[in-house]
Amino acid sequence: MMENILNIITTVNKYLNSFIWGPVMLVFFLVVGLLFTVRTKVFQITHIKDWLDVTFLSLFKKGNKKVLRTKDKHSISQFQSLCTALAATIGVGNISGVAVALALGGPGAIFWMWLSAFLGMMTNYAENTLGIKYRYRNEKGNWVGGAMIYIEKGLGWKWLAVIFSVFCALASFGIGNISQGNEIANGLKNSFGIPTWVSALFIMLFVGLVIVGGIKRIASVTEKIVPFMAITYVIGALVIIFANITKVPAAFGAIFSNAFNFSSMGGGVAGFTIMVAMKRGISRGVFSNEAGLGSSVMVHSASDVKEPVVQGMWGIFEVFADTLVVCSMTALTILTSGVYDYNEYAQYVGKDLPSHLKSGVALTSAAFESVFGSFGGKFISIAVMLFALSTILGWSYYGERAIEYLFGIKAVPIYKIIFILIIFIGCNISLSLVVDISDTFNGFMALPNLIAITLLSGQVVQMTKDYVARVKAGKETVSGDDVA
Repeated sequence: MMENILNIITTVNKYLNSFIWGPVMLVFFLVVGLLFTVRTKVFQITHIKDWLDVTFLSLFKKGNKKVLRTKDKHSISQFQSLCTALAATIGVGNISGVAVALALGGPGAIFWMWLSAFLGMMTNYAENTLGIKYRYRNEKGNWVGGAMIYIEKGLGWKWLAVIFSVFCALASFGIGNISQGNEIANGLKNSFGIPTWVSALFIMLFVGLVIVGGIKRIASVTEKIVPFMAITYVIGALVIIFANITKVPAAFGAIFSNAFNFSSMGGGVAGFTIMVAMKRGISRGVFSNEAGLGSSVMVHSASDVKEPVVQGMWGIFEVFADTLVVCSMTALTILTSGVYDYNEYAQYVGKDLPSHLKSGVALTSAAFESVFGSFGGKFISIAVMLFALSTILGWSYYGERAIEYLFGIKAVPIYKIIFILIIFIGCNISLSLVVDISDTFNGFMALPNLIAITLLSGQVVQMTKDYVARVKAGKETVSGDDVA
């Protein structure tokens, strides 16, 4: 009886998952990103100096401490909001997801990942701009914002906001908890022989100590973990790329040529096709940076920023850093290291890969081991642990915001306790169905969010025009602070 029920659930989830992460929805992601790109006159390119000045470059300007620290005890700084958002997006997928995209979609998948990120910059920009516009303070004085807030206040559709929040809360337990804990526990067990229950207790203790302090403590931790783990990983990847520098042109050649490879689309010939590359690449980009899901806007809304457009520009940088930098490093590392054979992988499109062909974390580990030896595998295990741990912290806040919206602020402590306890389950039990279902919930967050930002796009465009006009007129600095 139970087996039949599980089979039915698996079948239904497979159908729903194929829709929400299928061609129609992936095209929807691209179209929405294209809409904002066109209507803002390619803002991510035409105003690249502005958004770099207000984000990354502002961290190095003397005397500019506003982005690093805030005097508002109920807010977090702009940099902390970025790090907390990146904590949730820069995860195991940046290591394993890119490798899976290459293994199952070919080098061309990386091009489509880049395209989805380029357009996703403006999707994330729109989300964060609307998040600041419609946010409000709760009874404790903390900022509350997110897709559910601008869906309710901007569109007046509370029912759709509730649907979004339900999917978000459920996804936080799966994608944001169980799957991450499982990756950490298994990685430490395989590389260092640490029992999964020991890893589980450590993660529970660490996460519990952090999330009990709310967004201020989460942000304080992520602003230290995220830059360290991202920079360390990128440096390791760069060492491998420079060790194989002569293969870099060929890697880029493979990415661009395979992205438009029509040669194996007909006649039943096995091999990567443009459709396979597009599906794997676009879905990888969306999975990685979460632009369009409406998730990271919840933490960006807690920033002390006053100008919505400024926080929108931090959203642009978030997608840039996550996908165009970190994911690209993983891709180039694999393609230049010699561990990936295009012709071999092309024979198994639509089939299960044989044991001698690596995918996921194993493929990325092999690339690092090609230069660093056995240390490379341990390095990746540690990177997976840090990436997954930060993802748990980020998603705990997303789930918290969703629960508060659905049941009120008094329900948040109960959610935190359940969230911490579930970590133990994720570390010690194989729950592939639960993770697959959570993946579906994760995708279904996107549908109400994409509908909302599309209908509210006029407001985003107008706020952008007004801000640009004020900056040109000298009435406002690029950081959003009044000149006077």
